[in-house]
Amino acid sequence: MSSSDDLFAVDGKVAVVTGGSRGIGAMIASGLVRAGCRVYITARKKEACDAKAAELSEFGECVSVPVNLAEPDGLAAFVSYLGGHEDRLHILVNNAGATWGAPLEQYPLDAFDKLWNINVKALFQLTVQCLPLLRAAASQQDPARVINIGSIDGLSVPSMDSFAYSTTKAGVHMLTRHLASKLAADSITVNAIAPGPFESKMMAFALDDPVLRPAIEASVPMGRIGDPDDVAGAAIFLAARAGRYVTGTVLPVDGGITAVRG
Repeated sequence: MSSSDDLFAVDGKVAVVTGGSRGIGAMIASGLVRAGCRVYITARKKEACDAKAAELSEFGECVSVPVNLAEPDGLAAFVSYLGGHEDRLHILVNNAGATWGAPLEQYPLDAFDKLWNINVKALFQLTVQCLPLLRAAASQQDPARVINIGSIDGLSVPSMDSFAYSTTKAGVHMLTRHLASKLAADSITVNAIAPGPFESKMMAFALDDPVLRPAIEASVPMGRIGDPDDVAGAAIFLAARAGRYVTGTVLPVDGGITAVRG
């Protein structure tokens, strides 16, 4: 049996975190860099991506690759860049995503197209394009890992009018299970993390509101907003030896919200 240190070790692994310049992506990227991974982060905005990579490079290896993965040219450019610098990929964190809120009768159909392209289609395409590098890193004793970032809003009906967001995140969860079934024979695990409320641009409208924030905190059975270690720890578990026999799961990291929502 491995020691507790070995069980959660990911040092020396190569990781990609999409949407890694802010929010949950930046939290996971920071955790992986500090744990000894070489991490490539993507984001649409070059300045933000470069700045976050420079910040995280104080703690280890972090490389900025500013691209828009929802655009075919951007995705192709990223895969080409990664393949030109690495011969294997141990951890792929599909975090890049978007949301859209509007009242039911004003909710635009375009929101479904935009969020489908970003939250589901780009995730699927990047995973497929990275398969040669993931397979090169994979073994039965140490599988390659794909970690998709879903949402608790894809597990139960949210209180906010975010119809396309919740629908696409439910799609991410099913796609996770489907890919896990397909790729298990290749020694590639595929899991999803379903975060609850964390400090992020998506949640800023609510968490920056002095009235809404206490209400959101009160809705969490554990009584607080998630912090970076909570989601980074879940990702490291899934990426480490401790999580090598886990695949096809959707792990809520939400302080117990889904337990009471049902």
